[in-house]
Amino acid sequence: MKIGTPKEVFEGENRVGMTPESAKQLQKLGYDCMIETGAGANAGFSDALYNEAGVEVVKTASALWKGADIVAKVRQPEAAELKRLREGQTLISFFTPAANDAGMDAAQKKGTNVIAMEMVPRISRAQKMDALSSMANIAGYRAVIEAGNNFPRFFTGQITAAGKVPPAKVLVVGAGVAGLAAIGTSTSLGAITYAFDVRPEVAEQVESMGAEFVFLDFEEEQADGAATGGYAAVSSPEFAAAQLAKFREIAPDMDIVITTALIPNREAPELWTKDMVESMKPGSVIVDLAAEKGGNCKLTVMDEKIVTDNGVTIIGYTDFPSRMAAQASTLYATNIRHMMTDLTPEKDGQINHDMEDDVIRGATVTFGKEITFPPPPPKVQAIAAKPKEVIPELTPEEKRAAETAAFKAQTKQQVTLLTVGAVLLLGVGLVAPASFMQHFIVFVLSVFVGFQVIWGVAHSLHTPLMAVTNAISSIIILGALMQIGSGSSLVILLAAVSIFMTGINIFGGFLVTRRMLAMFQKS
Repeated sequence: MKIGTPKEVFEGENRVGMTPESAKQLQKLGYDCMIETGAGANAGFSDALYNEAGVEVVKTASALWKGADIVAKVRQPEAAELKRLREGQTLISFFTPAANDAGMDAAQKKGTNVIAMEMVPRISRAQKMDALSSMANIAGYRAVIEAGNNFPRFFTGQITAAGKVPPAKVLVVGAGVAGLAAIGTSTSLGAITYAFDVRPEVAEQVESMGAEFVFLDFEEEQADGAATGGYAAVSSPEFAAAQLAKFREIAPDMDIVITTALIPNREAPELWTKDMVESMKPGSVIVDLAAEKGGNCKLTVMDEKIVTDNGVTIIGYTDFPSRMAAQASTLYATNIRHMMTDLTPEKDGQINHDMEDDVIRGATVTFGKEITFPPPPPKVQAIAAKPKEVIPELTPEEKRAAETAAFKAQTKQQVTLLTVGAVLLLGVGLVAPASFMQHFIVFVLSVFVGFQVIWGVAHSLHTPLMAVTNAISSIIILGALMQIGSGSSLVILLAAVSIFMTGINIFGGFLVTRRMLAMFQKS
């Protein structure tokens, strides 16, 4: 079978669905590769590079669509491209099925199998094909670069002979893939970074990247990301009001705001209102990554950069991945290649479109002249860590009460053990001779003291503690040494064996302890 990539016809789109490197990997799966001439030029991949990789370069789009059994492209196919679909052909691209009824109807009538890359479920096994995350990662990075290009000051703070320069303050609204990429880029450039998200499980991720999570003084049980496919869910009106109030409070202090909040199959929620923009300082920058869905900022103009009356720059570009075409194409082509790997389990160049597979079924929107969108929920839950249970901090009075209760319980336990032990010793003493009891009492006391000492040691210290105690307790070797001169050959043999065994215990104990202590040394 042949897999082909046409040149993107969407105006301003510079990405390409196949790179020379991904073509080599596809050929290992048994496929022949085709590409339309000039398809990779804007991403830095010339026709000569494709030829070197063994890819057939065809002159026209019509020849490519006619010759390819599988078409891999980036943008949703336009009307002219939909007319070129044919029965049995497989199309892999972004498809926007929730808002593309015409495209699905056309694919159904033609009998084309369509795999929408944005529909890949967010489960662990599918991360390698998650094109949305790949592109969002680039968009988040590029958003910070665009903000820096329009921001009239440094990101990082400096103290120079000419004066002190304060660091920029950056707020990232929405800590998904794009948001986390923006946070990482912003903190690496030296800005003081704040982040907000409605999902409670992302607070730790934000803080681990050096940013400060913005908490609300509002208690509401938010939907776990695992239950919503890893995406944010719609908030209640009360929560949304508290959120806007918090943004109004911090807006005057922010130099750069990057908004990334989106809910699947919905218009972008309005999170940055006109009055918030008016309260920001002149020279501030807003980058709205949700501009394609209406924007998180009230004043965003799609695909344009505007400057408000109070000097705030608002960037509403929707082509951030395309502005880094080489990197975006490399990642997207890798996502396609991983999808083809799952579609070709035998590596024989033949597609096995397994509709029982969670990933393939979830991404398939038309199959065998049937519309299969929307897909059933995946059997495997989306990856999202449950928020840790917050243990409330005890007051001083509660701490004292807890300590007193623990002390009483421990005392009661020890008194009970001593009482039981004394009764048992008394019972044994009534029938045993005095010479035996003298040694037996020492034995019982040593067991009791050893138990109390070892029981109170933390589990993490058991191994080094045992290593040392093994060495020290091997003082019993003295008894064996005293018996080695006995006249009985049996006693001598047993003493020799005892010396050998305790020698291993001594040297082994100290050796293990030495090695464990060496783990904590720098050199």
